[in-house]
Amino acid sequence: MSPRAGDGGPRLQPLTRGRVERLGEAGRAWVADLPRVLDELAARWDLTLGRGLPGGSASYVVGVTTTAGEQRVLKVPTPDQAGERQVPEVLAAAEGRGYVRLHAHDPVTGTLLLERLGEQLERTPLPPEDKILLLADTLLLAWRLDPAEPADLSGRTRRAGGGGTVDKAVDLAAMVRDLDTRLGHPTDPAVLRAALDQAEALAGWTGPTVVVHGDPHPANLLRAPDGRGSGWVLVDPDGFRCDPAYDAGVVLRDWSTHLRGPDARRTLRAWCRLVADRTGLDADRVWAWAYLERVSTGLFVTSLGAERLGRPFLESARGLL
Repeated sequence: MSPRAGDGGPRLQPLTRGRVERLGEAGRAWVADLPRVLDELAARWDLTLGRGLPGGSASYVVGVTTTAGEQRVLKVPTPDQAGERQVPEVLAAAEGRGYVRLHAHDPVTGTLLLERLGEQLERTPLPPEDKILLLADTLLLAWRLDPAEPADLSGRTRRAGGGGTVDKAVDLAAMVRDLDTRLGHPTDPAVLRAALDQAEALAGWTGPTVVVHGDPHPANLLRAPDGRGSGWVLVDPDGFRCDPAYDAGVVLRDWSTHLRGPDARRTLRAWCRLVADRTGLDADRVWAWAYLERVSTGLFVTSLGAERLGRPFLESARGLL
């Protein structure tokens, strides 16, 4: 039997629930069909379904056990994400190097059968600098993924003539303008100007690219059960070719509770240098990506109906000016 919350079916995490609600009829159909999908996949892959697990904003995640007694995880994406090829392609090509191991993939529903990992880095008591370095060390392993395999990792917003490389700065600038307008201009004008200035400086990158993770924050880094690599592995890759400094900037886009008061800018600058020294990247580009991502993420999360979660991003961006 599929895991249920009373008679209401599988219990979704708040961000996933909000996403499904915005999908309307398609979302309601996905929720209604979820128990059947779980039961069919469990039968096909000889799994015993366990409890729903936290994590993810666009999927239902549940623990499972194989017939051999191995603990694994089923991740069923929401219908708007089910057709995405990047995640299974990246995980299959990585073969556990810097990433969670993929054991099986159902192309119809997009469901992934993954190894069961340990705690999230976000939930450890380590100081920010240690967490930042662990993310950087794991990215160095993840970036070794051969960019020619899989063949096309151009991202969801491929730009004509881009050679398969996302001009993420251009995409983020457009998103920032659009969301700020649609949300009634919640962004401080000086913050908006600064974010768009950073995007302009970052656009048109002609240097080396890698298959970036795209969202390497502490909640997406989990302890590897076998201690391989850095001892931690990444989950939920976006998987597109881009300037590697983009990933480094995403590492630093949050930490809002640590970036308050008159030393906030100095602290973030020091962290940018820390990541840049570890990865061999340019600290100024890391700063620019971190700032642009901070603003765009604040607006994006707010647009999902989670204003309380989005506000610290925008407030801290103002404090960094």
